[in-house]
Amino acid sequence: MSLLTFSSLSKSFGQHDIFINLTGAVPHESRVGIVGPNGIGKTTLLRILAGLDEPSGGGVTRSRGVRVGYLPQEAVATETKNTLWEEMLTAFTDLLKTESELRRLESLMSDPAQYESAMEKYGHLQEQFEHSGGYTYEIRIKQTLEGLGFESSEYHRPLIQLSGGQKTRALLARLLLEAPDLLILDEPTNHLDIHAVEWLEKFLGEWHGSVLIVSHDRYFLDEVVNKVWEISATRMEEYNGNYSAFVLQRSERTERQRREYESQQEFIAKEQDYIRRNIAGQNTAQAKGRRRRLDRLKDTDGAIVERPRELSTLNLSLNTDLRSGDRVVETHDVGVGYQDDKKVLFYAPDVLLWRGEIAALIGPNGAGKSTFLKTLLGQIPPLKGKVKLGSNLKVGYFAQAHEGLNPERTPIEEIQGVREMPVPQARDYLAKFLFTGDDVFKKVSVLSGGERGRLALAKLAMEGANFLLLDEPTNHLDIPSQEILEAVLSDFEGTILLVSHDRYLIDALATQVWSLEEGKLEVFRGNYHEYVEMKERGESEEGWERREIEESDGTGNRGKKLEVSSKKNDKEEKVKGKKAAKPSAEERKRAQRIQEIERMIESLEKRLAEIGTEIESSGGEANKVRELSEEYASVERDLQKHIEDWERVLQPEG
Repeated sequence: MSLLTFSSLSKSFGQHDIFINLTGAVPHESRVGIVGPNGIGKTTLLRILAGLDEPSGGGVTRSRGVRVGYLPQEAVATETKNTLWEEMLTAFTDLLKTESELRRLESLMSDPAQYESAMEKYGHLQEQFEHSGGYTYEIRIKQTLEGLGFESSEYHRPLIQLSGGQKTRALLARLLLEAPDLLILDEPTNHLDIHAVEWLEKFLGEWHGSVLIVSHDRYFLDEVVNKVWEISATRMEEYNGNYSAFVLQRSERTERQRREYESQQEFIAKEQDYIRRNIAGQNTAQAKGRRRRLDRLKDTDGAIVERPRELSTLNLSLNTDLRSGDRVVETHDVGVGYQDDKKVLFYAPDVLLWRGEIAALIGPNGAGKSTFLKTLLGQIPPLKGKVKLGSNLKVGYFAQAHEGLNPERTPIEEIQGVREMPVPQARDYLAKFLFTGDDVFKKVSVLSGGERGRLALAKLAMEGANFLLLDEPTNHLDIPSQEILEAVLSDFEGTILLVSHDRYLIDALATQVWSLEEGKLEVFRGNYHEYVEMKERGESEEGWERREIEESDGTGNRGKKLEVSSKKNDKEEKVKGKKAAKPSAEERKRAQRIQEIERMIESLEKRLAEIGTEIESSGGEANKVRELSEEYASVERDLQKHIEDWERVLQPEG
């Protein structure tokens, strides 16, 4: 059963169509992620589905009595005088009324004349109060506020005194406590640190309602959603599975559509050539017959295969011809903070970053990550210890707030400030970063966050740096741009120190993770996935640190010798012991089921490949292509179902 459906939905502003003819449904207990490039209308679609905007065409149908909660990207200004805690209590208005009535009945019960009637009402009402969570709502409020990063000292602050990001988090907390049937979230992770995002992922995993999410956080989408809608100006395509499954399926669909398109175009070209050569000759009847069939093909709705869409994306490259020394960053007994208040934000161990490595610096907001980058750059001296940068370094710095951009300059002037070039050449260069037309003459001050981010990347790409300090480089970038940046950084031949909340980017790139918590920097040598596994196993952070590193052999190929605590070795031995134990009957049955599903998956994948071959050899015949495409879609759905079954069996609950 669907909580919400929409059909032929369109939205226009004046003569400009944002999107047209979008159709879809939100089933009960579904987790839907919406993706697409910036400006395509994702927020507009959410507002229409939430009932806050009206469509230009089509309609939205909601199930009777369905309750919808909507989180905008930024909380709107509020005139309420409520404190944070009082605002959370508004989610329990009915419960508080019941509680007040219980107190009144308790008072009446002290009067012998009213005792029996009051007691009868009290018993019924108390049962209702308990069933509705009357004795746990304060605990739920505390858990939610704590999970979303609020300190207990902030509970009684007036909402009006909170920052914009705090107000958005407060609104999210209230929505989660209200527990609507459909939760519509527009970029819910924008103002959350990694710990809060992980808490939200777990919370939504246990959510009994439906969730509709627009997010640029690919890791978050991977963890939360089970369906993806990809929207463009003229269509919406639905994919089953999380974000990674969507990427794989989209690639397969695009490649299949490309083959179908090219095969059909080749068929049409051959038919047209035959018609042209024979329309006036001995085979004129055959030529006219082929022309009629070709005309029918072109006139039949859906018979012509469309060319796969090619979206405008960043054309980014980060190249350097300058080879740095092997030891890029070294710190010794460093205390990071500001000289004016002498307060140490955190202490860093003696760390060493080698040439070619990618370190990801993670930690809660306000812990000092950006301050650490500025300390490495020499903009802020350390309060204690020393920092040493290696030889032959050319540093490129991407600031989170884009401080390197002059708000009074235009993109053209910013680029010419890095390298002198004629305006036409600068315009061509900026076009690679999606600045076209008059965009190149706008002042930086009026650019969106995404535009400023792309301009900062454009400047960075011109510098030829061999050591990149990147502070939240994917902020405000849409997912296609994030994917391009990830690929470019992966191919970068220099060294990178990355500060980011983008766990998908960290997981793809980092060779080590620097975790900043509770005033201390801990170094984990490995990728982000391994770091998360270590945390989940409850390893002590002392067990992460590499105890000994062999010196570079001078070639840049560094041999690493890891020595860990006996506690870690003990845990590994226990894990090995568990793996070596004789499997139970239930485990053997599970293993057999996994093998059966894997054989079926292999068979279905083989059939998909066969259908693809048959489509290529069909000669572009419309009915045959349509029949094969329908079978391909059916087999693909069956394959996805078996993959989901395989994942469930592979990772049983508990």
